[in-house]
Amino acid sequence: MELLCSPKSLSSSFALSSAPSVPPSLSIRGTRRSFMVLCSSEKSQKEDKMTVSVTGATGFIGKRLVQRLRSDNHSVRVLTRSKSKAELIFPAKDFPGIVIAEEREWRDCIQGSTAVVNLAGLPISTRWSPEIKKEIKDSRVRVTSKVVELINNSPVDARPTVLVSATAVGYYGTSETGVFDEKSPSGNDYLSEVCREWEGTALKANKDVRVALIRIGVVLGKDGGALAMMIPFFQMFAGGPLGTGQQWFSWIHVDDLVNLIYEALTKPSYQGVINGTAPNPVRLGEMCQQLGSVLGRPSWLPVPDFALKALLGEGATVVLEGQKVLPVRAKELGFEFKYKYVKDALKAIMQ
Repeated sequence: MELLCSPKSLSSSFALSSAPSVPPSLSIRGTRRSFMVLCSSEKSQKEDKMTVSVTGATGFIGKRLVQRLRSDNHSVRVLTRSKSKAELIFPAKDFPGIVIAEEREWRDCIQGSTAVVNLAGLPISTRWSPEIKKEIKDSRVRVTSKVVELINNSPVDARPTVLVSATAVGYYGTSETGVFDEKSPSGNDYLSEVCREWEGTALKANKDVRVALIRIGVVLGKDGGALAMMIPFFQMFAGGPLGTGQQWFSWIHVDDLVNLIYEALTKPSYQGVINGTAPNPVRLGEMCQQLGSVLGRPSWLPVPDFALKALLGEGATVVLEGQKVLPVRAKELGFEFKYKYVKDALKAIMQ
């Protein structure tokens, strides 16, 4: 989910494998295939490594996840609709050994993977025409459906055993007074409908596949997401809350989200719905005030409702309304948030 503090910018958006294998129809970028005899300790280390196929890998969250997986020497297969775009983001010289596959090659990538992470979806911060609303839903449901089909049709001995699939806190609908956790019912608006269908599609995965659904809030990071679009306007002394500023802002630092996804990949207890939000949501007005303080810029000039509605139509509900979402399940699982308070998250990002 993306959220902006300027109407102008709103128009822009474990079972382990014994050894990572490369699908026969694909090649590993930047490496030569070779064979070696492993001693017992080397083999044990190899068996601790995952092979993870990722959709949405070229996005803000996906890029960080790929970097994290590779830093721990796991194999990554990027499932993309644009190989040329993915190759620009993951050049062979910087990402040796990474596999990049267009849709016709996804089956060969998913077969033999330890796990699949599904992050694909069209950004929702835009004006909602009937066509855009259809694409917002279809881009999520179609890719999820294809991934689940490919998982289910994989031979048992080559089937991924984990599916971590993104969804969103939009599942709960919006409220200025309600508090939502993983057991809360779904809302009755458009985004709630999208999330229900999105999640329902992921849950069609084979019963032997562990499914974790991460309901993601507003992701904060300097090089993408909502904050990257907000910062320039504050630096121009044009930042401020959207609408009343009283709407809830359920946020999470991108590093915490990536760590949460990583834990879901590696720990069998991570199953079902898990809210991907920090433990201390804030009102949007406070968020903008904290951002202004960190940047040394004022945040007193609000963006009126009518301006957003004129720009975004029905899509203005994404930023004019919010929800207070708590990560109850993540806490139960013992997940440690590095950034529990928005002020600390913003300071770390701006450093």
